[in-house]
Order: sequence, then C-alpha cells, then structure tokens
Amino acid sequence: MNNTGQITFSEMDRVIWGKPAAAALADELQHVGAKRIFLIVSGTLNRETDEIEKVRRALGSKLVGEFSAMPPHTPRRAVIEAAGMIRAANADLIVTLGGGSVTDGAKAITLCLANNITAAPDIDALLPGRTPVSPPSIRQISIPTTLSGGEFSALSGVTNEATASKDILRHPAIIPQTVILDPAVTVHTPEWLWLSTGIRAVDHCVEGICSNDSNPYADAQALKGLSLLAEGLPKVKANPADLDARMKCQMGTWLSMAPLASGVPMGASHGIGYVLGAVFDIPHGYTSCVMLPAVMRWNQSANAARQSQVADAMGRSGEDPSAVLDEFIAGLGLPRSLAGVEVSSDRFAQIAEQSMATPWVPHNPKPISQPDQVVEILKLAT
Repeated sequence: MNNTGQITFSEMDRVIWGKPAAAALADELQHVGAKRIFLIVSGTLNRETDEIEKVRRALGSKLVGEFSAMPPHTPRRAVIEAAGMIRAANADLIVTLGGGSVTDGAKAITLCLANNITAAPDIDALLPGRTPVSPPSIRQISIPTTLSGGEFSALSGVTNEATASKDILRHPAIIPQTVILDPAVTVHTPEWLWLSTGIRAVDHCVEGICSNDSNPYADAQALKGLSLLAEGLPKVKANPADLDARMKCQMGTWLSMAPLASGVPMGASHGIGYVLGAVFDIPHGYTSCVMLPAVMRWNQSANAARQSQVADAMGRSGEDPSAVLDEFIAGLGLPRSLAGVEVSSDRFAQIAEQSMATPWVPHNPKPISQPDQVVEILKLAT
C-alpha cells in the first residue's frame, strides 16, 4: 500500500440511478441548460429496440444530430467523422447511450472539438506530453449499457488504425458531466457482452486492490465493487430479467473505477489486454477473462497478501485467488484461454513487445523488465 499520495476528485457532477433513463435525462437537461444536443448511440440499440426513440422524445426539439456507427475499440476515423458532424451541428452537449466504445468515443470527440483536430493523424497532438491540450468546451451525459466502466474515468482509449495500437487520451474534463444508470436499458445488451464487460469491471477491482500503489480509499470501493459484481453477475446469467442484480452490477462497476480515479495504476492484465484488443480485435471483456487469472498466478509471489483480499471479497476466503477467478469466469460461460479467443503462440513475441509499451505493464506489482516475462504470462493463459 502506498502511504503517500493525493486524490483529485473528478469533474463529474452527478450519478443518477434507479430511474428510467429517458425520464432521468429529461430532468437532467433542466440542470445543464443545453439547447443543442447531439446523440451518439449504439447502432444495435438503434436498429433493434425503441430505447433510442425514447431518448429522442426526451430531447425533443433540442436534438440536432445523431451518430450510430462507432465500431468496437473506438477507431480514430470514427472519432473524427463524428466530431465533424457535431462541429457542423454546433452542438453544446453530447448524450451517449451504449457501451464502452460509444462512451470513449464521445470523450475523445470533446478533445478533438476543443483542439481543432480534424484528421485522424492529428490525434497524436492529444497524446500525453505532446502539447498543451485545451479543455473541452462541450460535455457529455452518459447512459451506459455495458459494464466496462469508461463513463467513470477521465481517460479515453482510441485505436490508431495505422499502427494497430490503442492510445490513451487524458483530461480531467472529459469525464462525463452526468452518468445515468438504468438497468432496464441493459436488458438488450447481449449476454456475452454484459458478462464479459462485468469481468472487465472485476479486472479494474482486482488490479486496483493488488497494485503496489493501492490506497485505502480505492481499496474500500474496489472491494465492495468486487463483492457486488461477484453476487450480481451469476444472478444475471441465471435470470437476465433480474433488474436488481443488474443494478448491483452497475453499482459494482461504478465502484470498480475508484482505483483509476484515485491514481492507482492497473497492471499486466490491462496492459496485455490493450494489445490483444488493438491487434486481434478481441473485445476487452474477453481479454480480461483470459488474462486476469494468468496475471494473478504470475504475480502471486509478489503480492499474495493483497490477492487474499480478492478471494475474501468474492466469498471464497482462504482459496487460491487466481483459481477463484478462473472458476468464476468459467461459471459465466466465458473464454478462459488465448486459444479460446484464437490467439496462437507464434504471436506471443509480438504481443510481448507491444505490451511493454503500454501504460500499465510498467506498473505491474511483480516488476516486468523484459518481453520474455510477458511471454511467461501468456503461456500461463494458453
């Protein structure tokens, strides 16, 4: 545990839960005073449900445009396309309804708009340490439909198609102004996506708890978040209509983001996961399913005492935490090996090299100084 540090609280104003999303949004607009609102939404929800239409009705004449074509992993080209549409519409607020790619896309868009970024290569100027970045002049209200948790962070992951790598954009003001948690809108989310992004939230909790830079503030929330997710995810698997269980998952996801929000870095599961997502187009929920137990096994000699808290929070005190996680993931019917997501051993060297350049691998609890050590972890995940 890190006994020194500080926590800078985010620029998020409100989190609203337990109220239908469209009604909560209509009420929230009275607070923010926006007059020209642009929607960024899940294409599947738009095509196959009436959830987007409910939001359109809530926005009424304030709706000035809509984008429903954000691909997985938030590629730069889509960010630039949507930013151009919002710029042309002269919008003063973005509302998102969808998963992590939609949420991250909107966060990146707000930086593009504030910094006159109009072409995909120019997003390089927004990378940390490159040039001073102007703060967003337009904010976001997020209605999430998955458990990836991006709505609770001031980070945005954007894929650079030219290099097949994922970049992290940061600014305190890109965190959504308001988050609305409505379990009812999540019943349309495919089971595999809901459950696997739930494991992504578990990964946030676990890597936060197990970090060498953990702090009591983050621990308290991550441990409670992990407990809620451990209870809620199997219940949703057993009964997808269980809104109370879905709400537990959403609240657990919110709490899972406390480590990141308070400056606790993630570890190798997140770092390797970034490469698997960008290079192999594997959903980030699946990367956590595959990598988290293997990373825990590899790290155990360095942080066994911290890992024991993970088993405690999941109701399995005294058991091997990596085995507890592996069994939990198996019980949800999710992939548990690199072979299960079609990644073969001949790509391990490439994955290892690229993982070393991610923000998280250098912060792994058991130090990783060379690619061969990443390969050791990958072998544990075969």
